[in-house]
Amino acid sequence: MLFSKVKTDYLEYLEIEQNRSQRTIANYDHYLNRLLDFAGDDIKIADISTEMVRKWRLWLNRLGSYESDELEKSTQNYHLIALRGFLKYCAKRDIPALAADKIELAKQRRKQVTFLNEDELSRIFGQPDVNTINGLRDRAILELLFSSGLRVSELVGLDRDHINLKRREFMVRGKGQKDRPIFISQEAADWIQRYLDKREDNVKPLFMRYSGRKSVDVSGNFHRLTARSVQRLVARYALLAGITKHVSPHTMRHSYATDLLMNGADLRSVQAMLGHSNISTTQIYTHVTDPHLKAVHEQFHNKSNH
Repeated sequence: MLFSKVKTDYLEYLEIEQNRSQRTIANYDHYLNRLLDFAGDDIKIADISTEMVRKWRLWLNRLGSYESDELEKSTQNYHLIALRGFLKYCAKRDIPALAADKIELAKQRRKQVTFLNEDELSRIFGQPDVNTINGLRDRAILELLFSSGLRVSELVGLDRDHINLKRREFMVRGKGQKDRPIFISQEAADWIQRYLDKREDNVKPLFMRYSGRKSVDVSGNFHRLTARSVQRLVARYALLAGITKHVSPHTMRHSYATDLLMNGADLRSVQAMLGHSNISTTQIYTHVTDPHLKAVHEQFHNKSNH
């Protein structure tokens, strides 16, 4: 059976039965097409062997991207995860294929987590000119990112009626179409309210674009702010605040998780609030938990003289 035919069926299975997002399906399509690019033509599923996968991995490792001469190990692993999912689907349909567990992911170095300390946060919050609608919007965005731990894609997808500012909580649909509760501080809620009070429209999106040629559509409606725009404004305010390290919306998410752990939250709770499906993902924050181990030992270990 041809790879391309079953690939189409697999992508439809992801959409209908697995309820995966269109973005995820498009990514899987892209990763699986890379196998066809490597093979040079359509292939039979029975031809996918451990040796073919080994050569494909070598090809991927040397493929490169716009930023580097090599694909990052994490990106290579996304290709392998897509192929493993495809092979599991083949097994489910009794299509003879390589066993998915024959494919091992590449080992990755633990990511270095960048986060902002209290002084840096204070400085970046102070940069937007809150006498303007843009500045109020940007201050609300910065406060919300740090207070909630939202991913930038989740933040730009918010509508103004999604957030209950009195209860200071709401639900968001994150990766894997999973819902999780979001809680925000009173300060973040106050800045969002100030921004909404300043607005003179009733359109749905919470964060709007107010400048540039693409700020309004043909009907005169304001466009929703994009993830790229939020990335640029966060980086710009960090620069204005004199912060030399690279700062992105994800840095604010890291800062949120770090702040929770530094103030005594346990890793499992932080995992739930970040929406991580696996605790191993949350364990990148051991830069916070490891220094606490000595303090725990000092406080709780038997101090009696022997």
